[in-house]
Parts: sequence; structure tokens; C-alpha cells
Amino acid sequence: MATQLEALPHRHVLTLPAEPSAVRMARETAEQAMVEWGIGLRHPTVDPALLILSELVANSVRHAAVLSPQVTVIYASGPGCLAFAVHDRHPYQPALYGSLTDAGTGGLATVMELTLGLGGTAVVRADADGRGKSIWITLPL
Repeated sequence: MATQLEALPHRHVLTLPAEPSAVRMARETAEQAMVEWGIGLRHPTVDPALLILSELVANSVRHAAVLSPQVTVIYASGPGCLAFAVHDRHPYQPALYGSLTDAGTGGLATVMELTLGLGGTAVVRADADGRGKSIWITLPL
């Protein structure tokens, strides 16, 4: 998928406290944004995308909240593409593709299996200061 994330015409940013309610709020906001952008909630990519998003936000809340009191979700879409990122200020960068080869059965392995199964991509992008990261997921529609 060669879509440049910067070229996606639809964007929404949501910053939430790093607490369990962030998962629900991130999902509800994703659903609202997709409806506004003309992506039907019955599209076959939507349910897996919401599960991926929920897992990533839950991971930030569970593992990064000690150093990152907030989690930011960036939603984006364009013709044939849905993308989102979950950002926190914890420096640990998970090995996304390693979760598949390490006999992973946890949330990150599920994220990667769903992403790759849909023909999508996943990447971890470190903050410029090295004290945080974003995990970007891009899925074809």
C-alpha cells in the first residue's frame, strides 16, 4: 500500500487521559469519524479496524500510563484507505512483526494478524526526542 499518510484528506485527532475509558472513547470517535467520512460501519474492514484500535489504546493505557498520562489517537482516511495511530510518551517501541514469530498470542499478535490479514501495514514511529512513539496502522478499504 503506497498511500502517503500526509496525503489523506480526512483527519481527526483525539487526546484522552490514559485510563480504561479511553478505549471506549477512541472506538466511539472512530465510528463517528468513519460515518462522517462516508465509510459505512458495515464495511468488512470496520470491525477488525475497531478491534485493532481498541487493542492499541488498551496497550497504551496498560503499559505506558506510568510515563504517559495521555494517549492521542490520530484517525485518517482517503480514497481506498483507512489509517490510525495511537501515540503515547513511553519510550518502549514494540517489535510489531516480532509478535508474530515469537509465538505471540497476546494483543499485539492479534493486531498484527488482523492488520496483515486485511492487507494492511503497521509501523512504529519514534518521537523526535525518543521519549514516545506512535503505532500507525494503515488498512485498505
